[in-house]
Amino acid sequence: MQETINRIRKFRTDRDWDQFHTPANLSKAISIEAGELLENFLWDEENYNREHVLEELADVMVYCVHMADCLGVDIAQIINSKMDKNEKKYPVEKAKGSSKKYTEL
Repeated sequence: MQETINRIRKFRTDRDWDQFHTPANLSKAISIEAGELLENFLWDEENYNREHVLEELADVMVYCVHMADCLGVDIAQIINSKMDKNEKKYPVEKAKGSSKKYTEL
């Protein structure tokens, strides 16, 4: 995974795009790309173009890598921190098989 992240960073650096990567701009880009991902399921949730879905998913993840860099955070650390919180909010014995929010369990 680190090799892929380094490739993403090199792509950005080679084009001198760091200057545009502010938290606000990257948040907007993530939201826009997430909307494009969602658009693949508009009107038909079962018959979608898998290749398009994967391309949009990749775009979201690339911008997330840029956001983590911009904020100076370690991706694995922030994900694990959030998973620790989620495991407490959604204990298996209460949440298994349920789509309810933690406040409703």
